[in-house]
Amino acid sequence: MMGDSKNKENLILFYERGFYVFSNFSSFAVDWRGKVRMTSEHAYQVARFDDEDIINEIFQARSAHDSKKLAQKYKEQQFKNWDEIKVSIMKEIVRAKLQQHAYIQKLLKKTEDRDIIEDSPKDEFWGWGPNKDGRNELGKIWMELREEQNRA
Repeated sequence: MMGDSKNKENLILFYERGFYVFSNFSSFAVDWRGKVRMTSEHAYQVARFDDEDIINEIFQARSAHDSKKLAQKYKEQQFKNWDEIKVSIMKEIVRAKLQQHAYIQKLLKKTEDRDIIEDSPKDEFWGWGPNKDGRNELGKIWMELREEQNRA
């Protein structure tokens, strides 16, 4: 998909770089579905479950990383259709994050029409993974939201 042949100047890489605000691990609280979560990662991980005890435990996680680890711990109890709905849930959460933070809106405009890529060396679904040929679903969401922002 997005291999090494692309000109790096035209790529926006945000996995622990200058555009790190696009990461779900960045320290921007998100008010999503009436509750404020410490990060968009917290909101995403909570969205997997309907068990209030699990939700509260994830909600209280002290970092995005911890929220993800807790969700993995309870993976067997997540919604059975999670894989079918997770992209639309992520888009809702990221849209809320964008709408609630002027700084992120400003940075997103600076990306112009360049590719936005979560250059995670591990995640082939949300990012480009170890071979740089992953799905980059999170980057696609940011580019879609940028298009919405530009039309507004």
